[in-house]
Amino acid sequence: MAEMVSRPYEAAFEKHALANPDVLCLSADLTSSCEIDKFRDNHPDQFLSLGMAEQNMMSFAGGLGLAGYRPFIHTFGVFCYRRPYDQLMASIAYPRRKVRIMGFLPGITTPGGMTHQAIEDISVMRSMPNMTILETGDATEVESICAAADSIDGPVYCRVLRGQVPRLFDTPIVVGQMREVSMGDDILIVTAGITTEEAMRATKALKGAGVLVRHLHLNTIKPFDKVTMLDHIHSVKGGVITLENHVTEGGIGSLMAEIMADNGVGKKLKRLGLNDTYAHGGSRAYLMRYYGLDALALTQGIEDLMGEKLGITEQDLAQVRVDAVHSLAKAEGL
Repeated sequence: MAEMVSRPYEAAFEKHALANPDVLCLSADLTSSCEIDKFRDNHPDQFLSLGMAEQNMMSFAGGLGLAGYRPFIHTFGVFCYRRPYDQLMASIAYPRRKVRIMGFLPGITTPGGMTHQAIEDISVMRSMPNMTILETGDATEVESICAAADSIDGPVYCRVLRGQVPRLFDTPIVVGQMREVSMGDDILIVTAGITTEEAMRATKALKGAGVLVRHLHLNTIKPFDKVTMLDHIHSVKGGVITLENHVTEGGIGSLMAEIMADNGVGKKLKRLGLNDTYAHGGSRAYLMRYYGLDALALTQGIEDLMGEKLGITEQDLAQVRVDAVHSLAKAEGL
């Protein structure tokens, strides 16, 4: 089992902000839920509470960027783009302000249901000119997300994990560089965020069934290294399968479809994710099983892709990690 790190964002943001006085911490009334409550208490001169008014917060952040500051917006992912889309576009994306948008609770990492689950955020942000998109998949990437985002000359949207986060990687995020988790030559698996751990759970069982997978983890979704990805696609004998904590339209599944179509790649592609549906409330493990986002769904998807049964069961997979919805590492269940 992976090492579990409690509230990695909390310490990482404080370290980055104190080393960079032009960084300002903005909160949309979800301060403790975004792990910046201690920063608020200890460094009030770098903290601004904008209240439950995300449209105003986006315009305000754009003004701070114009004034030479680098504001870090903290709220749940859904509130970064659904309510304030016009202000996000006009005040931040269009003028290319150095605003860093930290969106917590990506996809089904919350039991809060449709109102709190950012399931189409990548689709929206990918279509927005000038916007960079980063996604964290483990504690090391959460610890390095502030520096990675702050290296971008323009606006950045980040899908950030909180609470108890596993450590899967030893090295920080390198913007634009995908991680090569395993390098088999049968099937290419592409994942991001929490689905990477699920693919890692499945890899040993797949190898035991005679399938050597090439597994790539994405932490930079836009801009994207298409040349390297094409090399990986051409390096496998079979097809490509994507698994994402997002709807299958507009996310990494669509990204792979675009790359393969634009370059005339004649291989099968199977996209796993939320299939034209909103998710209901429930634990992360339950929702991942119910909506087909876990390791077992991945192995079944590979069976469909290959056109043969592998006979892999839940018992063959690495042990699932079950999170406590309510814990000391989380300010609230949502």
